[in-house]
Amino acid sequence: MTAPIWIGEKDLALDLSQAIALLRKAMLRQARGNARNMEKTHLAWDGGNMHAIGAAFTDTALLGVKTWAHTPKGATPLEILWDGETGKLLAIIEAFAMGQLRTAGIAGLVTDMLAAKDADILAICGTGKQALAQVAAVSLVRKLRAVRVYGRNAVRREAFAKRVQAELELKTEIFDQAGSAVAGSPIVTLITRANEPFLTADMPTRGAHINAMGAITPERMEFAPALLSRCAIIATDSVEQALALGSEFIAAKLPPATLKTVSELVADNTLRPATADLTLFKSLGTGTADLALAEELYRLARERGLGRELPIPAPAPLSFRTN
Repeated sequence: MTAPIWIGEKDLALDLSQAIALLRKAMLRQARGNARNMEKTHLAWDGGNMHAIGAAFTDTALLGVKTWAHTPKGATPLEILWDGETGKLLAIIEAFAMGQLRTAGIAGLVTDMLAAKDADILAICGTGKQALAQVAAVSLVRKLRAVRVYGRNAVRREAFAKRVQAELELKTEIFDQAGSAVAGSPIVTLITRANEPFLTADMPTRGAHINAMGAITPERMEFAPALLSRCAIIATDSVEQALALGSEFIAAKLPPATLKTVSELVADNTLRPATADLTLFKSLGTGTADLALAEELYRLARERGLGRELPIPAPAPLSFRTN
């Protein structure tokens, strides 16, 4: 019996372009019925929230659940893998960096399908831990000539713009108003923890594609629900999840039939309609997307001897004697 392994952040063996390709394949698997998604469970309390998402790949008998608690002092997400035939634990993966790859990768995948082919400016609203990966993902699918940076904190947005220049070698422009950053931008990414919408319905320029990546719990909101009436395509990673946890969708009372999943977009090879005003992708994260990356990380770890074995003993039988 092969012992299960712990795969740490230092063992991460994927880059963002590989992540996008893996996610595209996973969405096809889901469309064909070979990937089954477990909808997110969510518990909130004052100052934090706890989540669990999961998936099963029936074609490779692989099961995975990612769980984490987000607190004011941080989070430690973990992906747990099991053999789908035996129930045996295969691996535990430190999943913070993996989660960044998944979140950015899915945005890159959808941007490639729904943004105009000649889109060359990205407005990024938000300068936190996920923002740089979001810019990198878009730059892989579109040749950007400028990145417009908006964030509420002047010091952080200056520092973030310098990181984009230094690490991604992209020209940046800094804005202190979201509307100014978004005006004329064919691609807009929202990656904030905003509690009130800062993107109004009239701000995006006709022809833009919007990635709404930040508000993944009902108490958060990034864009005005009225903006949805301008969208020719409204995409999400899970319709059930989006309608249960996506505050903008809840407020707009969107019927399920108005939403398309990413798996449907990929299976149908959907591209941006020529006459579209706006398109929008609202992501809340899915177990299928996480498992797509975890599966490859596990394969590479076994192939390259990465990670460390977990000494998990066999369970001892319980005794129920009463005397």
